[in-house]
This record gives sequence, C-alpha cells and structure tokens, in this order.
Amino acid sequence: MAVTTDFLVVGSGIAGLTFALDVAAHGQVIIITKRSRDETNTRYAQGGVAAVFDPEDTAEAHVQDTLTAGAGLCHRVVAEICAHEGTTRIRELIDRGARFDTENGQLKLGREGGHSARRIVHTADATGHEIERALLEQAAAHPNISILEHHTAIDLIMLSRFGGPDLCAGAYVLDERGGDRAHGYAVETYLARATVLASGGAGKVYLYTSNPDVATGDGIAMAYRAGAEISNMEFYQFHPTCLFHPQAKSFLVTEALRGEGALLRLQDGTPFMVNHDPRRELAPRDVVARAIDFEMKRTGSDYVLLDITHMPASFIREHFPTIYTQCKRFGIDITSEPIPVVPAAHYLCGGISTDLHGRTTIPGLWAIGECASTGLHGANRLASNSLLEGLVFGHRAAIKLGAQIEELRQASFPEVPSWHAGDAVASDEEVVVTHNWDELRRTMWNYVGIVRSSARLRRAGRRIALLQEEIREYYWKHLVTRELLELRNIATVAELIVACAAARHESRGLHTTIDYPHTDERYAADMVLKRGVQPHLRGNRGSSPGQSSPPWADTR
Repeated sequence: MAVTTDFLVVGSGIAGLTFALDVAAHGQVIIITKRSRDETNTRYAQGGVAAVFDPEDTAEAHVQDTLTAGAGLCHRVVAEICAHEGTTRIRELIDRGARFDTENGQLKLGREGGHSARRIVHTADATGHEIERALLEQAAAHPNISILEHHTAIDLIMLSRFGGPDLCAGAYVLDERGGDRAHGYAVETYLARATVLASGGAGKVYLYTSNPDVATGDGIAMAYRAGAEISNMEFYQFHPTCLFHPQAKSFLVTEALRGEGALLRLQDGTPFMVNHDPRRELAPRDVVARAIDFEMKRTGSDYVLLDITHMPASFIREHFPTIYTQCKRFGIDITSEPIPVVPAAHYLCGGISTDLHGRTTIPGLWAIGECASTGLHGANRLASNSLLEGLVFGHRAAIKLGAQIEELRQASFPEVPSWHAGDAVASDEEVVVTHNWDELRRTMWNYVGIVRSSARLRRAGRRIALLQEEIREYYWKHLVTRELLELRNIATVAELIVACAAARHESRGLHTTIDYPHTDERYAADMVLKRGVQPHLRGNRGSSPGQSSPPWADTR
C-alpha cells in the first residue's frame, strides 16, 4: 500500500528543512534522507551565509557582487530577490534557535572572496553545523513533519508512464531498514500532492571533493530521467582550498581564512596570487582555483600552502576552531605552520531549471537548494550565497505551495503500480559497482576538471557512455542498493556535465577550455537540455536584467 502525504521532501539540508518548517502549517510533510538526518552538505558548510546587515552595506552592492562573480549569466531578478529577502530569512533562522557570532550585541560579519563588504553571518567556522542543528531540532518537534532516515529515492513517479498526464505524483523509495541486502530491501511507494527535491549537490562525481559521500546528484538525475529541463551543468565550482593529507577525507578549509588575511604560497614560501589577479587572495573562487591549478602544474607540486601564521595564535583558535582542531589531528598546527591545500569539487551552479518559486518544468515537481538552477549563481557562485539560496527558495516554495494546497487536495491520490523487481537478484559481484564508481570519478577529474579541452571532453564522453551501458545492465539484473542507485545517478550527472561543457564553445566563469580560451558574448545564455534533446542556448542575457525566469514559468 502506498504512503500518502501532502508534501514529500527529498533531502534534509537547509533548503528541505526550511521548506518543511514553513509549509508544515498547511499540511503533512514527509522528509526522506539517505543516511542520518544531519548528513548533508549544509552540515559541512564552514564559511557562513551572505546577507546585508552592515549599515554601510547595501542590497544592491550584494547584487552587483553576485553578478560580477556570475560572469554575465546570473538572472538579476533572482540575485535581487536573494539580496533583499536574505536578511529577513536569517532573522527567522535566529528565531528558530540558530546561534551566530556576535560582537557588542550585533552580528559579527566576516568577509570572503568576491564580496565588496563584510556580510558573512557565521558561527566561527562551523556555520552549517549550527544551522542544521537548529532546523533539525525544530523539524523533529513539529507534529506535521516526519523525517525518515536511510530512505533513498529511486525514481520519480510519473503518471505519464501509466497512461496518465505528465505529472509527478511522488517517488519510489528504498528503505534500507526494511528487508536485508541478501534478499532485497523494501521498496515503498510514496504519493504526494507536491514532490520537492532538496537533494543537494553532486561533488562525488569528482575524485576529489569537499562534499560528504551523500552528494551524488540524486535529485538532478531523477528529474532528468523524468523529463525535466536541466541547465548550466558545465559550471562546477572547485573550492580552492581543501586540506591535502592522505587521511583527510573531504575536509574543506574555508576561504574565510583568506578573508582574514591568510596568504597562498608555493612550497618554497613565495606568495603567488599577486601574479594572477589584483584582488589576490580575495579574488572569486574560480580565479583562485585556476591560479592554484596553474602553479601546481607549473611547479609539478602536489599542493600549495595556505598561511595564516602571521596572525595571533589566539585569534586563529578563536575564529577557526574546527579547522585548528581538525588540522591538529593530522599533525598540523596552523598557528605556526602553513596548511597544505589543493582545489576540490565543491558546488554545482547548474541543476534542475526552476522559476522564482522553485517550480520545475514538470507539474507537481519542485526543486530547491543546490540541486536547483534558479539563475542566482550564473557561471560561478559568489561565496556564501548557497546557504542563502536554500533559505530564500525553501521559503518561497513553501509560500507558493501553502497557498495552493487546498486546490491540490481536490484531486484524489492516483493509483499506481507498486515497485516490481522483476527477475532481479541479489548481486554476488558488487566489485562492479565499486570499480565503476572509481573509474567514473577519475575520468571526470582527469578530463572534466578545472581546465578542459575538446579532446578531453570527447574522451570523457566515450568512456562515460560505456560505463552507462555497464551500469544499466547491472541495474536491471540486480536488486537495488543505495550504492548502486548512487552510481547510477552520478553517471547520469557526469553525462550531463560533459554534454553541457562540450556545447559551450567559450571560457566563462567556472568553465575554462584551452580550445576556446576567450569569453564569447554569443554564449551569454543558459545552456539547457532535456532527455532526448541536445544541449542548446536559451536567451541572451549578459549582465542586464533580461530574462528573469524560464519561459514556461509563472513569475508572479
């Protein structure tokens, strides 16, 4: 029997929890999450949330900084919405129990690369952890919200597959706590009046990433398979500074260190950012990541150094306790020695195309947070705009759906077939999953990384196509597991990234190719695609207000 609810939310990060809390007054909410409820990209965000609180700062300045970082592809209206609504959303977050750093009774604001003012609201260097804690406490206590851990969405339920309209009615969900691996976990049918993808990013598509293991692009892959429009997948942000250490898995070193004066140096101690950009260490992330990549390749080094030892030790320990403690675990005292760092895949600027309220091209399906392409980030995300986007669009989607719920309730839940495993059996060769997982990520790192070429993209495309065939064959022969579903999803995401990158014949923002080294204004537009439709440009926006939302969207 199907489980029914008003709102089904896939993901328990800042976007999904904000949506759930804001919409729960209007109906029942079920949140499904693949592992524990707090294992999200949000939890690992260190830097903070960007918003205007300083009287000397302005929302328009925040908008301009966002547009500049976005390299001509930001939707201005979305940047304006986030800059103007962000302050209120953060105040609501404080009302929900989030504790941010203060000084003399006022929020203590940090500064990060690309920002023209101090506007980073933070909790030392563990902002995401604090936000996740506060939101989860509120959600867990709400009578209309249920959080189901170890539940992995397999695919969206599209009524068109059963002779009905082109409407998303929920999802098939793998419950790892039902059944067992040898005989198959339980697969349940969840029907919802609105399905909201808040599934986060896809950093695990690359070999080196700041993201936790859950970031496998599940929502994007499911939406693509269902026929939703996807956009701007070529723009993957590589964080310039992740800890380089054989035992340090996915540990990001926040750019707030650079905001407080940390310098990037070669291994011989020479500072090098002065040779790459007049903003030096405070340049946007794409500039800094490319500079590090260039210097590593030029010198043959495995890493560069991030040095904040010129600051007082007490200042470092007070402002960056998480980084200090974590580095100390690996034998690095950041108060007296520089930190070895390398770039790593960090944030996807594209995703599922949405309007100004999180609505996708598929009726009944919404997307918020990192899995969505709202138009905020353009070709490169401005630091600390990600948590901001999750707050703003989680709220906007909740307001829109809350106003529609009575109308949606007039239709009864549809009858759809239960999940059918067919002749699938438990696998006795799961080495295929682990091998393909590793090969796919290495292929993406080597051929579709910080700097690309047409030849590398062609090689990547051919290899990913072969891996896709192997994965499809394995998928249909064997009972599903979370690991298999994640492999299937990151392979789809890899395919989309390569397709969009190969179609953009220019270098812009996070997409740098040696075959087209210059920015071409003919490409000042979103790269969009759907299943069965090749990537193509939509509109021409530049940095002017231009088109604020996809042409199918209700922008009211």
